[in-house]
Amino acid sequence: MHIRLATPADAEAVRAVYVPYVEATAVSFEVTPPSVEEMAARIRDRHADHPWLVAEEDGGGIAGYAYASRFAPRAAYAWAVETSVYLAEAARGRGIGRALYTSLLQILAAQGYRMAFAGATLPNPASQGFHEAMGFTRSGVYRSVGWKLGSWRDVGWWQRPLRGGDGEPPPPRPYTDLPAGTLEAALAAGTALLG
Repeated sequence: MHIRLATPADAEAVRAVYVPYVEATAVSFEVTPPSVEEMAARIRDRHADHPWLVAEEDGGGIAGYAYASRFAPRAAYAWAVETSVYLAEAARGRGIGRALYTSLLQILAAQGYRMAFAGATLPNPASQGFHEAMGFTRSGVYRSVGWKLGSWRDVGWWQRPLRGGDGEPPPPRPYTDLPAGTLEAALAAGTALLG
């Protein structure tokens, strides 16, 4: 298994991982699964500024994926990202999420992002434990913010610094513009955790 960049061609496999979260859980606040075309557009449209990664099995199947998106639209939030990870049921508990996030967070830091945020529908001890093990700290709770599967749901928020520094930062750059070897090193760091 290895960690690599996702492409729109992965949309069907990524969708297959995601659909059970939409249809059977409150983990995702989507209520209708996206089409393959919509999933391909999500990967393509965020690709250069906010990477999507997949954990690909040696046989070519996708065990899980992780991605970043802009945290909020206003200009002052340009250095903050929201991160997400989803795993196929058979892939849970095997360290694949940790491997995906290791690569993702390294890429985001190299791009110049300063803070990563992650939201999780509560209760969700697995996600809470995972994010805290990855260096995130709890920063707050949005109470009764989403209606899913017949109940009002709370969302907890966690955050993790990606890099420090004082003064005005340069704008984050696309990962395609990173120095040679940076992206490859980040992907290899996650892959190394897969044994």
